[in-house]
Amino acid sequence: MDGSGSGQERTALVVEDDEDIRSLIEFTLQTQGFDVTAVESGLAGVEAVHSLDPDLITLDLGLPGIDGIETCRRIRETSDAYIVMITARDDEIDRLIGLETGADDFLSKPFSVRELKARVNALFRRPRRGPALSVVPTSSGEPDHEVLQHGPLKVDVDGRRAFRGEDELSLTRTEFDLLTELMRTPARVWTREALLRSVWGTDWATDTHLVEVHVGNLRRKLGETREGPKFVRTVRGVGYRMESL
Repeated sequence: MDGSGSGQERTALVVEDDEDIRSLIEFTLQTQGFDVTAVESGLAGVEAVHSLDPDLITLDLGLPGIDGIETCRRIRETSDAYIVMITARDDEIDRLIGLETGADDFLSKPFSVRELKARVNALFRRPRRGPALSVVPTSSGEPDHEVLQHGPLKVDVDGRRAFRGEDELSLTRTEFDLLTELMRTPARVWTREALLRSVWGTDWATDTHLVEVHVGNLRRKLGETREGPKFVRTVRGVGYRMESL
């Protein structure tokens, strides 16, 4: 797995009804060190998630029965696995942009084995660097978890928990990593390309729409409304930073 060095085998679930593509993805992930299970339908995928608790899921958009969007929604109710949504056409990605699919990345058919490997490796290579702004003390008074604070927002980085006031937020892995990166340097204006490199670990410049999708979903989960408080500011023509509170 690109030098992860964890020594622990990761598990992957492939949800794809096309036998040739299913076999290709299964073989590719196996060469990346995953223990892979493959199923043909969305319902089978939801059931498999409950029994397998996979680290990674590849999910076809055009599945028989319940489609990939509904499958993803059901999976997200119980799993924080990395999800790569696979679409048949580039224009289907446009359909997903305004939706809260819960997917971490999108990949259009036909795709190369090299691209699939690169995207999967990027998901598992997300850096979490930067100085702590504050810490949560243990019962003995010694520092324990790194915590970032911005107004009513609080992120327990090591515990991977985020709060607005006393309310815990239900964030996907990608949303959590995105919020953490923004809160580490709240005054910094992050370009979409810089967030792609830091959060997604990729230089695929054409994927800046991924940032826009996840920022939109993050804002909704933070409770932003048209009339209410704002936490993430769009800097027109550049990118994003945390709102000054």
